[in-house]
Amino acid sequence: MNSDRPRLVATGVRKIYRTGSVAVTALDDLDLVVRHGELVAVMGPSGSGKTTLLNCLSGLDGIDGGRVEIDGHDLFAMSDAARTEHRARTMGFVFQSFNLIPVFSAVENVELPLLLVGTQPREARRRALAMLDRVGLAHRVEHRPSEMSGGEQQRVTIARALAGRPAIVWADEPTGNLDSAMADQVMDLLCALNRDEGQTIVLVTHDAAIGARVPRLIRMRDGRLVDDFRQRVPATDSAATDSVSDMSRD
Repeated sequence: MNSDRPRLVATGVRKIYRTGSVAVTALDDLDLVVRHGELVAVMGPSGSGKTTLLNCLSGLDGIDGGRVEIDGHDLFAMSDAARTEHRARTMGFVFQSFNLIPVFSAVENVELPLLLVGTQPREARRRALAMLDRVGLAHRVEHRPSEMSGGEQQRVTIARALAGRPAIVWADEPTGNLDSAMADQVMDLLCALNRDEGQTIVLVTHDAAIGARVPRLIRMRDGRLVDDFRQRVPATDSAATDSVSDMSRD
């Protein structure tokens, strides 16, 4: 479902961390284009700049040079407040540590970001329930994070990221806290959302098995892109294709 239209255009992006008189270049004049409907993985050794790249391209962190556009909107031409609002309305985030509110149920965790951007409560609840059903958790909507497995918690975070119908989802080590079986389930879900619904996803991972499952793989080293190639991903068999709906049986 890819198109030729760019969703993200980054040009000459620089990020420098300074400690006293020491300056470390984390991103070095980096250029990147991600098109509508792409699923992209960013890999590289520790300290290569993967998470910094994600944080800068999403506007979570500032940059020291260059330009980042999402659907033609220059993130860093906006005020901090406008960029925060734009991010809340157009981006979804999936983190390694889940970042769920422990005293909230699954449905409350998913609907909260919608309420914060002004969605009416009834509509927020409807969309939250629909997304939890989409990720195979219709039977767990009233459960709190402590009552769910790690894989279930990560699926709640994916539902939360998608409930706002974002232009792009950023995923930072989304399988990092999961065992291999749960990691496979989460990747089945992300791949299905990309394949079936055209969701644009950029994920950071250190796991070569995860990198092998995406159509486009980017490798970083020392703050630069050193490889950017498309790869043939294994054909998905019928069992894997149905894995998202089958998750409700876990």
